[in-house]
Amino acid sequence: MKLLVIGSGGREHALAWRLLQSKRVEHVYVAPGNGGTALMKGASNVALSDPQALADFVRAQDIALTVVGPEAPLAQGVVDTFRAQGLKIFGPTRAAAQLESSKDFAKAFMVRHRIPTAIYQTFTDPVAAHSYINARGAPIVIKADGLAAGKGVVVATTLDEAHAAVDAMLGDGSLGAAGARVVIEECLLGEEASFIVLCDGKNIFPLATSQDHKRLNDADQGPNTGGMGAYSPAPVVTPVIFDRVMKEVIHPTIAGMAADGIPFTGFLYAGLMIGEGHEASCPIKVLEFNCRMGDPETQPIMMRIRSDLVSVFEHGVNGTLDQATIDWDPRTALGVVMASHNYPGVPRLGDPITGIPAEKSDCVVFHAGTVLDDSTLKTSGGRVLCVTALDDTVRATQKMAYDVVNQIQFNGAQYRTDIGWRALES
Repeated sequence: MKLLVIGSGGREHALAWRLLQSKRVEHVYVAPGNGGTALMKGASNVALSDPQALADFVRAQDIALTVVGPEAPLAQGVVDTFRAQGLKIFGPTRAAAQLESSKDFAKAFMVRHRIPTAIYQTFTDPVAAHSYINARGAPIVIKADGLAAGKGVVVATTLDEAHAAVDAMLGDGSLGAAGARVVIEECLLGEEASFIVLCDGKNIFPLATSQDHKRLNDADQGPNTGGMGAYSPAPVVTPVIFDRVMKEVIHPTIAGMAADGIPFTGFLYAGLMIGEGHEASCPIKVLEFNCRMGDPETQPIMMRIRSDLVSVFEHGVNGTLDQATIDWDPRTALGVVMASHNYPGVPRLGDPITGIPAEKSDCVVFHAGTVLDDSTLKTSGGRVLCVTALDDTVRATQKMAYDVVNQIQFNGAQYRTDIGWRALES
């Protein structure tokens, strides 16, 4: 069969890479793809983004199944377009994707369905927002309501930082429509974890646990990013915590969406804050929902899959996820993101990339912000590569990944040197 993966990042490269491992797959198209998917045997890039143009391409190529990677096509309604024409696609409808495309929608949904989350208020008026910040104090979290590519969140440790974030989002319009409304919420303390499941509207299939590293610099310092690295499994998600998340967060979310007349299909990502205390009673609260797999969490998760992923997506579009299975590699997978100069600000583009080693069974370099310019690989985005390794222990996996990171060269490259540090301390 032929498949289509929509997107251009490291998540989409990793999904296409894993899907190509299936003996049933003849070819994977990636729209629009990147330099890595352009070089991958059995794959090719397609310069399309319009939902109807993609649907026409799927029909013309007789593509059996489409998987949506990023959030923007979901918010545009690509799933609605495909389904209206009888085409099989895995992802949520535009209405269901509001769980990610609107922070205000998600927060109101969680309060309505008693899903644990931080205390919050939503503002469009900067004066009212500033007054609320003064009343609540710092630390406090400022979030752009709309999609901001993982960069619309400011964890303000001082009142000055909080007021500046409101001015940036509501005042100067630096985030455009995404920042026309802000959600201001209490700052939760604890350890973060990424909890990703697949849904078919009724059945839920959880993936392996993972944890990403949002801050730019070591020791979780610096500005928030789309993610500077990740590893799987996440020790903080013990079996007891896992069961509690399913009971307290995932099942109520899927039931709540169905009760609201918006059945949820596709990937559901719950970004969690796991508070201190005994695992049976510690607070577990939802920081955010995403309607897609996380990036860079996807890369280590894909490395750990040892079975045919295509059949899981088939169950997802056919409403039979209760019959799905995945054989997980018990080892640790860890990915280190290499980013462009000035990321998460406006990144410098066009720097040549050299030194990427050949793929091995236990180490793959997934591409994100790369492009093939004639035969030269160059940077084309903020997050450029995710060097992903697989080994028996976190420390061994970490060493393998950083050994490869040190071989790769492009001007202005920046990366954290401590990906996986929480797992080493656990």
